[in-house]
Amino acid sequence: MPAARSFARRITVTIQRFTVEWERRTVGIAVRLEGGFVFYSSDDDFEEMNGRTFARARMIERQIKKVAKRRNLEKRRSRTGLALA
Repeated sequence: MPAARSFARRITVTIQRFTVEWERRTVGIAVRLEGGFVFYSSDDDFEEMNGRTFARARMIERQIKKVAKRRNLEKRRSRTGLALA
């Protein structure tokens, strides 16, 4: 009987990672995977986006702008509320 041969294939996967910055600070990384980019937050202000997949990097930027705008409004409201109390 012929000896069984085992052929091992080496698969090389290149992972692309990008630093995501907002207002001169690093807020997370985007990892390119099949189907888009996964965002991993390193900043508590953007924690709600952590682990989400975005079809394009530009979509991450748009979402960060939305979250930052909402956070700024929340901070202003809380400051106003504290000043009136």
